[in-house]
Amino acid sequence: MWLIMGSEKKIILVTGGSGLVGQAIKQAKQQDPRENETFIFLSSKDGDLKDPAAAQRIFERYKPTHVIHLAAMVGGLFNNMKHNLDFLRNNVLINDNVLHNSYKLGVKKVVSCLSTCVFPDQTTYPIDETMIHNGPPHSSNFGYSYAKRLIDVQNHAYHQQHGCHFTAVIPTNVFGAYDNFNLEDGHVIPGLIHKAYIAKKEGKPLVVYGSGKPLRQFIYSIDLAKLFLFVLREYEEIDPIILSVDESNEVSIGEVAQMVADAFQLEHGIVLDSTKADGQYKKTASNKKLRGYLPDFQFMPLKDAIERTVQWFNLNYNIARK
Repeated sequence: MWLIMGSEKKIILVTGGSGLVGQAIKQAKQQDPRENETFIFLSSKDGDLKDPAAAQRIFERYKPTHVIHLAAMVGGLFNNMKHNLDFLRNNVLINDNVLHNSYKLGVKKVVSCLSTCVFPDQTTYPIDETMIHNGPPHSSNFGYSYAKRLIDVQNHAYHQQHGCHFTAVIPTNVFGAYDNFNLEDGHVIPGLIHKAYIAKKEGKPLVVYGSGKPLRQFIYSIDLAKLFLFVLREYEEIDPIILSVDESNEVSIGEVAQMVADAFQLEHGIVLDSTKADGQYKKTASNKKLRGYLPDFQFMPLKDAIERTVQWFNLNYNIARK
């Protein structure tokens, strides 16, 4: 009997499966199911991936054929600045255990998640996949950034020495349901959503730190999850791929804050606090490589995605990470 390509049974282990991207992948795979795919979503309760013995037990228990590697020690700017060594060591341990167990158990494909912070601090724009190792990352979170960069180095080394098919994706600013809405440690959109929730309750305007002028590309978690599944199923390169909206969809922080205020129907709108620092003006990433593979992929409009995330936060305020 001939085996049809792509019909082999796949056991897909998702590390960090309870977070923002893992939850979105749960939803995306239900929208585009494949009979031969079984997903296993891990959380920290399943074992400590920093511990080689615990990681080995997890892999031997589930015997995955494919891995989506999302697990990481993450934190906001302030946390990173104080604990660069911890972010470096803990993420290097997690990544090494996941990749080495994948090699030992003959996993057919690993897709790891990097971050745009892997790119050099001093660079030209738009950023593309060839620039990762062109210079040091920003000094504020160099520990986390170098640990993530090393995944790309390991992917190429495992391929060169053992023929492993390990690759990585680099998403731009992802947001959506199950995000971290912490006011200190959360990223831009979840932070604004939580602040707007409080402003609505108190009948006040939404205060936005900085001038509102810096530009960013935001990707909705469900869109990112769909692209993760494409990479898992079809992307054959070892070199990483940037998963981002088009450059033309770059928006200012001020515009994003207005969309959040509109989604909450804030009566007092937004106020810019220009005494606060802006951070980097832009981090434009090119999705030319992605568009070469998927020229017709439709991203959800940012306004709609923010409205959906606000709706989720309102409904799930008690269980949301904050």
